Amino acid sequence: MRILLVEDDELLAEGIMTALRHFQYNVDWLSTGAAAVKMLKRADHALLILDLGLPDMDGLQVLKQARESKFDLPVLVLTARDQIDEKIAGLNAGADDYMVKPFDINELEARIRSLTRRANGRRTDLLEVGRASLNLNERVMLFNDTSITFSRREFSLVQAFFERPRQVFTREVLESLSYSWDEEIDSNSLEVHIHRLRKKLGNNGIKTVRGVGYMLVEEHFS
Repeated sequence: MRILLVEDDELLAEGIMTALRHFQYNVDWLSTGAAAVKMLKRADHALLILDLGLPDMDGLQVLKQARESKFDLPVLVLTARDQIDEKIAGLNAGADDYMVKPFDINELEARIRSLTRRANGRRTDLLEVGRASLNLNERVMLFNDTSITFSRREFSLVQAFFERPRQVFTREVLESLSYSWDEEIDSNSLEVHIHRLRKKLGNNGIKTVRGVGYMLVEEHFS
């Protein structure tokens, strides 16, 4: 899953990115509100983590502009402002959740999962296709009585396939899901990840749709 982090404190941003990548998220980082507003118009992220104390504009302005432009991705606000009226203002502006600095990274990750569950209309962290069950909390799949683990990029791909098992994903979409802006993409990287997933899930688990991309084969897991 791809997350957009808007935070002007470079050390804090690097710490959040390192921690969330350990949890197998792909994180893109911006340090100004103007850059965030511009990027939200074209980037495909599953969630926005937004600091309110940005150098060029208040984070609430970013949030209001995003909501006025009909961006409906979940927004988790991070801020040093702990007054109740500030929290109410953030929620009224369109925030879905609110955390006050300093915070525990495990709680942050749990809230990310909670927000994305809600956004996708799920009640649990389990994605099930046939006899296969993908646990988004433990980041492991149970299939044919076997526990399967994944690298960060593999997990991003398999999560997308399990969230939309009938969708054909283009190469561009899958690359955007599995790589952050600062990560270099080799010409055959996606094919390598798909090959490794097929070795773990079975050769018939992922289908190549010629000229379009890839999709999950539901029957393989039934």
